Amino acid sequence: MNKIHETASSALEGVLQDGMLIAAGGFGLCGIPELLLQAIKDAGTKDLTFASNNAGVDDFGIGILLQTRQVKKMISSYVGENAEFMRQYLSGELELEFNPQGTLAERMRAGGCGIPGFYTKTGVGTVIAEGKEHKEFDGETYILERGIFADLSIVKAWKADPSGNLVFRKTARNFNPPAAMCGRVCVAEVEEIVPLGSLDPDMIHLPGIYVHRIIQGTHEKRIEQRTVRQKENV
Repeated sequence: MNKIHETASSALEGVLQDGMLIAAGGFGLCGIPELLLQAIKDAGTKDLTFASNNAGVDDFGIGILLQTRQVKKMISSYVGENAEFMRQYLSGELELEFNPQGTLAERMRAGGCGIPGFYTKTGVGTVIAEGKEHKEFDGETYILERGIFADLSIVKAWKADPSGNLVFRKTARNFNPPAAMCGRVCVAEVEEIVPLGSLDPDMIHLPGIYVHRIIQGTHEKRIEQRTVRQKENV
């Protein structure tokens, strides 16, 4: 089975549909599947629900789909740095389901492992717990969180081999592997495709069994917050 596609649009062919749930990797501006998000924008797919740690910024990441009103709901942890996100949420145009970061990552991982739900103490006594089942274990209260089973996963990796084994860099590894696991179809964009057998098995972060399609492309290296020290007079 050939998993390598020439373009993002061809890798998404036959997969996109209005109203679908998409799990997207990324942490801040690191590890965002920007080419696949652009292809979704170009396809005009709408009424989308995204499970993603954050929504990028106004002109990058999921932010480009917010600008075109293609996103109906976000399942997220961090929603700062995005003025259009804030405007749509405050005006009632965008649904938002807040998740603590660890809970969101575990919901994705659970979906990938076929686990329908799990109990956690995180969020007990806060708005996160509203409407969720509460249960006591050994005198402590926990809330039930549901696993995320997405229609599509889109992720960005550093390296891949033709079988779809992936290696991520630094904080791009935070959310991309669990996001990749929970999708019925997973499409990965990578900086480099290396020959089969060239990756050290002990260095592979996500096995190719989770990855169905791969594209290689040129990616933008962004800095989320640039802070520099003023040069001292000597």
